[in-house]
Amino acid sequence: MSATTATVAIVALVRAALYERTGPAGEVLRVDDIVRPSPGPGEVLVRITASGVNPTDVKTRSGLTPRPISGFQVPHQDGAGVIDAVGEGVDPSRVGERVWLWMAAVGPWGTAAQWSLVPSEQAVALASGSSDALGACLGVPAMTAHHCLFADGPLDGASVLVAGGAGAVGHYAIELARRAGARVAATVSSGAKAELARKAGAEVVVDYRAPQALETLRDFAPVMDRIIEVNLPANLDVDLQLSGPETTVVVYASSGQDPVMPIRRCMAANVRFRFMLLYGVPRPALLTAAADIADAVSEGYLSELPLHRYHLDEIVQAHQAVEAGVVGKVIVEP
Repeated sequence: MSATTATVAIVALVRAALYERTGPAGEVLRVDDIVRPSPGPGEVLVRITASGVNPTDVKTRSGLTPRPISGFQVPHQDGAGVIDAVGEGVDPSRVGERVWLWMAAVGPWGTAAQWSLVPSEQAVALASGSSDALGACLGVPAMTAHHCLFADGPLDGASVLVAGGAGAVGHYAIELARRAGARVAATVSSGAKAELARKAGAEVVVDYRAPQALETLRDFAPVMDRIIEVNLPANLDVDLQLSGPETTVVVYASSGQDPVMPIRRCMAANVRFRFMLLYGVPRPALLTAAADIADAVSEGYLSELPLHRYHLDEIVQAHQAVEAGVVGKVIVEP
């Protein structure tokens, strides 16, 4: 035996999807083994079981809404998994806890990997009996829906119109509004989407292109208290016809074009407009939303969307499915 014993460090690796520059999915995304991170103060390391893919994830990767990349970026803000290790200042009893994650890809370690690293408060306990897929469906859509609904006060007894009621944000807007005691109507673009909105709890569902759409919505509520808007340029005229002094139109998405605002009509209606992007919402409001969503899950109010499952090695196809506008939720399972 040698008198000198060499010490060999064992480096733990993690399989991850990543990109180092923005561009088309097939050109910039790859799956590789990289060094697994260790949690620092206030952080948790989560073994990922399901990673949700949102439009914001593919827009960031494509360069449409770019953010700085520090070496590499593992995509996807949302996911579910089990806490594997905790950093200084985090209760050690959280190891082994099932959680859902939000805003993971604000740092380099998004959820499209076998492990993700996030601040402890961005790993929220997932209620017993809830699926990993449901946990991965939350995050961006449910927190966006929550802020749209409640930033301007409670909803008990209110009338809410959700435009695009079969989308992920629309789905959770319907479910959270019903939980809060609101009456909910939704607009959709097909029979299949109408069924999804009804299943989520919308009392009235209309095809927004139907000749009687406005009349049907007026029969439901001549004036809406909240309008959750996914496409303001297309829907502004109808929104104003359903608006009054108690109405807030909340816009959370952009179609790429800006509407021409009829200022006098907006003044006459005394309508309020709120524009929101989740990344700019104050952190206290995000924490409130996460806690309320966790309660809604534990109470059985929130449900999965139709799922489209991909393996981590199919990350390019998963992003392309979201870009193609697939109905439901794309999930990547590492």
